[in-house]
Amino acid sequence: MMNWRALMQPHRIVLMALFAAFVIWCALSLRWDWIPTYAPLALEGLWRTIWLLVVTTVLGFLLAIPLGLAQAIGPWYLSVPARVFCTIIRGTPILLQIWLLYYGLGSLFPQVPWIRGSELWPYLRQAWPYAVLALTLSYAGYEGEIMRGAFASVKKGQLEAAQSFGMPRFTMFRRIWLPQAIRSVLPTLGGETILQLKATPLVATITVVEIYAVSSRVRADTFVVYEPLLLLALIYLIIAGLISLLFRHIELQVPAR
Repeated sequence: MMNWRALMQPHRIVLMALFAAFVIWCALSLRWDWIPTYAPLALEGLWRTIWLLVVTTVLGFLLAIPLGLAQAIGPWYLSVPARVFCTIIRGTPILLQIWLLYYGLGSLFPQVPWIRGSELWPYLRQAWPYAVLALTLSYAGYEGEIMRGAFASVKKGQLEAAQSFGMPRFTMFRRIWLPQAIRSVLPTLGGETILQLKATPLVATITVVEIYAVSSRVRADTFVVYEPLLLLALIYLIIAGLISLLFRHIELQVPAR
């Protein structure tokens, strides 16, 4: 139930009034006649932004689990490569990673005859696979380090008790270790997912048309500067708010230890 007394505090009322006044001023004073023309392209760009966010966070998290596990308990020949990977990803800008994959790896594929003649070539010649790969690896690198700490934080007594009852290792990992690790990092996962959303505009530098690229095209075609940026900021705020609400709902559904 919403706490209306907390919501109706004087400083919050003033802030809401200022925000409402700003919205009314934007609606009445700025140019919005370009929206019907670019609405179809904007919807396509919004869908691509959401698609990139969902696909790369899911794939990145699935990759982060073995990366974190290898660093937490793996032998040196698994833990060292995992640690090196996470260090490189976290120590270099994601824009550089995108360019290295697209302009580096992507420029090598056309020189390999069997790749040009394969069924993968129609996809490898486009920019979006490299964007997906770069964002996935970036998310995995950050989350792999977080999952390392999460796996290490699970109390060893629970694992030893499961072993004493003869529980197989995979079952123990699936039913005890992994759920508790994920439960402990849910707030961090929400924040990292919002950061991933903020990283999606960088794929516009390799010609992927997402919502930021659409706003840039509007500004280039119409010379309207502020309106597309304000609308873009509102879209990102709405998506980030929905992500926060989603993870908060998940946290409430997960039982406490």
